Amino acid sequence: MTNFAGRAGNLLLPRRSLLAMAAIAFGALAAGGASGAAQPAQQIANHFSNVRTMTGEFVQFGPRGEQTGGKFYLERPGKIRFDYEGAARFQVISDGSTLVVENKRLNTVDIYPLSKTPLKLLLDERIDLGSANLQGVQQDEDLTTITLADRQMFGNATITMMFDAQSYDLRQWTITDAQGKDTTVMLFNVEEGVRFDPSVFSIDYRRVNSLQRGDN
Repeated sequence: MTNFAGRAGNLLLPRRSLLAMAAIAFGALAAGGASGAAQPAQQIANHFSNVRTMTGEFVQFGPRGEQTGGKFYLERPGKIRFDYEGAARFQVISDGSTLVVENKRLNTVDIYPLSKTPLKLLLDERIDLGSANLQGVQQDEDLTTITLADRQMFGNATITMMFDAQSYDLRQWTITDAQGKDTTVMLFNVEEGVRFDPSVFSIDYRRVNSLQRGDN
């Protein structure tokens, strides 16, 4: 994604800034450091995989420190929606297979296969900590940080998720694109186990296709 204030993209894609949130300097986590923390990391991954739905508020920070926020909705597997507040006027929706980033102010859209974005690793049916995906685990007193990647799908892009060390609740994630630029999303006022109307994650493909063609 280009930065989310400009295009709403880095949080999801290796080459563009989709969800831009507070860039956090995570040093490269050595794979060797992950081995000793594999068991608690797997417990956290299992816990989060069992969270089927979430909603709440988010704040997003981009590679240059730009800040936006709004409301988010998540349903596993593969569905997420971000409604941006204020002047940003962005909306991001994944219906399980396709991710659409819409700039409502400019009436433009970008479309991506969810499978081609690191966000897929967050939204999968199960969080895969297989050796091919797990890049590192870091345990602190308050937080456990897990970094995942899929070089075949996303190149050098990674997603780093930070969980509360006691409750295992997801606190934030950072997507680092192929150029090393970070976009961070921080969650708060989160509610789990909610029911969503199917329309929450529906994409109007006729409208999306029209916007792509430039039909206004």
